[in-house]
Amino acid sequence: MHHNLAHEVAALTHLSAAELRRKFIELFRESTRSSNRIWLVKRIAWRLQALAEGDLSERARQRAVELARDADLRLSAPRTAALPAAQSQSEPAASVPRATDNRLPRPGTVLTRRYKGQLLQVRILASGFAFAGHVYPSLSAVAKAITGSHCNGFLFFRLGKEGGRP
Repeated sequence: MHHNLAHEVAALTHLSAAELRRKFIELFRESTRSSNRIWLVKRIAWRLQALAEGDLSERARQRAVELARDADLRLSAPRTAALPAAQSQSEPAASVPRATDNRLPRPGTVLTRRYKGQLLQVRILASGFAFAGHVYPSLSAVAKAITGSHCNGFLFFRLGKEGGRP
């Protein structure tokens, strides 16, 4: 990397998000709605380097298009891996033993949480968490099944310090 280019890229980290968006428009000739400074710095640094030292060759671009066309692309995220409902709630899940987290109460404890007008109950098993006829490998998996989006299970069930006490 050329000396001036290195200084120019280093200077990007000192710019505000608005300044980075202006620089993005200047280099890419299109606007961006992103305010993510890290993403903007990476994209701008890549563009500066491509302009200074040359972009991908046409052969490399064609190969990338071929690879993308032949790839089996996933169009949606995989579903949460819940264990079969046929497994009894009292039986531990057949999984790799996990180290016990000191934030969790003992197996057999039922966590209760009110969410969107419903009273939710999750039973802590020796190796997993039973909820609504399914056994999940983690509290986060249970929280995701409930909310539909990823969230921290300990925060969702309001478990704080050791033994589940906030």
